[in-house]
Amino acid sequence: MIRAVYPGSFDPVTNGHLDIIERSAKVFDELIVAVLVNPDKKGLFNIEERVELIQRVINHIPNVKVQYFSGLLIDFMKQQDAKVIIKGLRAVSDFEYEFQMSLMNKKLDPDIETTFMMATSKNSFLSSSSVKQVATFGGCIKDLVPDEIIPDIMKKVNNL
Repeated sequence: MIRAVYPGSFDPVTNGHLDIIERSAKVFDELIVAVLVNPDKKGLFNIEERVELIQRVINHIPNVKVQYFSGLLIDFMKQQDAKVIIKGLRAVSDFEYEFQMSLMNKKLDPDIETTFMMATSKNSFLSSSSVKQVATFGGCIKDLVPDEIIPDIMKKVNNL
């Protein structure tokens, strides 16, 4: 059985994230969506809210679960007995950063592999940051995030 981890902040989860999750779930026996606790970053949603939003949009995929973690990804991988890190790439700039991270992770644990999954063309421009910005200024976020979480995002940005 091959268990993979798809790490990120997912603040909020986008259709691009969901696409990577759905495609990864077809490739690996089990996928853990690992929500990173970053104490240096103030997110729109707290960690529990992010986990709940992701769980809501992945409930149709039986081999995917959601957890949060802090610290080194490699330590989380060991705790979960996972061997593959999934990284979604949108542009060359993503590749440069993620390539460096994959080399560092390989140095920390030579048994861990990183798999890069290219964003689809319709999601290649999409980021959580851009979704938050559009929502904050009252723009339409339909087709950017799963429909079922649009009310959560709009409520959150309207209460800022």
